[in-house]
Amino acid sequence: MSNNSKLARGLNTRHIRFLALGSAIGTGLFYGSAAAIKMAGPSVLLAYIIAGIAIYIVMRALGEMAVKDPVSGSFSHYATRYIGPLAGFTTGWTYVLEMIIVALADVTAFSIYMGFWYPDVPRWIWILSLIMFLGAINLIHVKVFGELEFWLSIIKVTAIVGMILGGLVLMSYGFQVDHHTVATGIQNLWIHDGFMPNGIMGFIACFTVVVFAFGGIEIIGITAGESADPKTSIPKAINAVPVRILLFYVLTIFVLMSIFPWNQIGSQGSPFVQIFQNLGIESAATILNIVVITAAVSAINSDVFGAGRMLYGMASSGQAPRVFQKVSKNGVPWMTVVMMVVVLLVGVVLNYLMPEDIFLLIAAIATFATVWVWLMILVSQVFMRRNMSAESVKQLGFPIIGWPYAPALAIMFLLAVLGMMAYFPDSRPAIYVGFGWLALLSVTYMIWIKPKQHMIEQTTKTLKPEAES
Repeated sequence: MSNNSKLARGLNTRHIRFLALGSAIGTGLFYGSAAAIKMAGPSVLLAYIIAGIAIYIVMRALGEMAVKDPVSGSFSHYATRYIGPLAGFTTGWTYVLEMIIVALADVTAFSIYMGFWYPDVPRWIWILSLIMFLGAINLIHVKVFGELEFWLSIIKVTAIVGMILGGLVLMSYGFQVDHHTVATGIQNLWIHDGFMPNGIMGFIACFTVVVFAFGGIEIIGITAGESADPKTSIPKAINAVPVRILLFYVLTIFVLMSIFPWNQIGSQGSPFVQIFQNLGIESAATILNIVVITAAVSAINSDVFGAGRMLYGMASSGQAPRVFQKVSKNGVPWMTVVMMVVVLLVGVVLNYLMPEDIFLLIAAIATFATVWVWLMILVSQVFMRRNMSAESVKQLGFPIIGWPYAPALAIMFLLAVLGMMAYFPDSRPAIYVGFGWLALLSVTYMIWIKPKQHMIEQTTKTLKPEAES
């Protein structure tokens, strides 16, 4: 291992585009969508469209900063530079915690999925094998990581496209259950208690689940430090991915609710399995299991990458231990990968020891963390623009759309999501845990980080006159 501190630029446009696509299409679509449909009914389609527009604005804000200043650490670096060191510190560590929590959930899910085929094999064997495999992949070279993520995403996207096409066939020709023809068509979107069956409050409640389903797409910004040509690849990825994700989510759920009444989705097993079975594919459950395993592996792979690169960037600015700056001869920050592997191993043990309800309470912060990171991205971009001259703004390579109204509306939307989470009892714990976490980070910063940075600044000021003399 080497102690040089430069990351290898081995990710191309294809890698980055599918990395973001894969990280945002996972359990949020395959399982989370059922919970959102239960809350809002067919009006969940409108919620996905609204959230998709807001998140596209977030990504354009991130893209503007990433093209102007493509660095490791990404939005933590921008928050530090444009808002202040405390904002950067809380943003970076909140993102790392989010990645760890989501990875722990996906590692556990992977072991459950493998039990479908091998019920007698202990779960810890699958968990240990997967962690070691992904740790090795992330240690080899960033290009190997990018290739693996590309092919995992291809599998997921192919399965979703297959499901959409199969669903459209069922909508056109219908199908039978117990010798009775099932009524299909877009009328299913309004004939079962209307388009918004649970009223405006049900529609509002679903946004917590909907917004979290898009979580992970911000990893595009993390890749800026290892992109071979960030000024080209970042804009292409940002412009392509949000539209695709919006189409995948909206079109997939539209097809689901046109085939099955919204109040029956998930009540008779996975609707994805039901679609393949009704098409006469006997191995439907096996096909879906392969897809959800792929989704879990892809998500964990992205989480290890994202958290590791964030820690590397924060270590470079003195906001994380310097040991995370160590880079291998292949340009991989190996200590961050080792740390993520160790945390996953410890977390798996805790997952089994802790009661399920407590673990779910801790996992609730993932939703809060996603919204917080997006808010910090938007606020950083606003602060950056306010300190730029008109001439500097003209020279931006990838300016945000609709300035200044678009970012203002997106900020209002995300604040409203936090308000929704505080209002509804089921999501309220995420607010308590989230703001408690931010308070803990703030105290940590004041005690350990700020004094060190003050000492560095004082040393720099002392050395400057000596150098000049």
